[in-house]
Amino acid sequence: MERARDFIIKPTGRPIIRFIQKSDLKELVNLCKLHAIFEESEYDSTDKAWKLNKHLFSDNPITYCLVVEQEEELIGYATYTKQFSTWDASFYVYMDCLFLKEEARGNGIGESLVNHIKIEATKLNCNLIQWQTPSFNKRAIKFYNRIGGVSKSKERYFLKTNSY
Repeated sequence: MERARDFIIKPTGRPIIRFIQKSDLKELVNLCKLHAIFEESEYDSTDKAWKLNKHLFSDNPITYCLVVEQEEELIGYATYTKQFSTWDASFYVYMDCLFLKEEARGNGIGESLVNHIKIEATKLNCNLIQWQTPSFNKRAIKFYNRIGGVSKSKERYFLKTNSY
């Protein structure tokens, strides 16, 4: 009589949201590349880990990064920066990026990331978070509306300078 084979079902670990570590930079650059592809943009990863290291891990970082880790792999990230609004005469947090790999979407992780940024914004004495998303990203727009985001239509422009 043949015996049934024993097998182990490995439960999927819960995702962990934490601040980025230097050892994550290579994976972050890869996530940035996937994000750019998703947003139909170009991305050159040359020197990005070095540049991100400089801005994220200086004595006075100018930007912050939260990552989502699941089973020792990064599956998403969000970056934000404290900025000043002349019109409001106050500071706010600008969420530059929020990206999750396809398989991580729709599980509440994006909302958890935004909630973490809300907590950090409060610590930075900011009561407002601003961000943008491409108009074709209907799923993100639906998500942002669901969590209480308010949209303002504007065009975003880019102008190169002569610096490095």
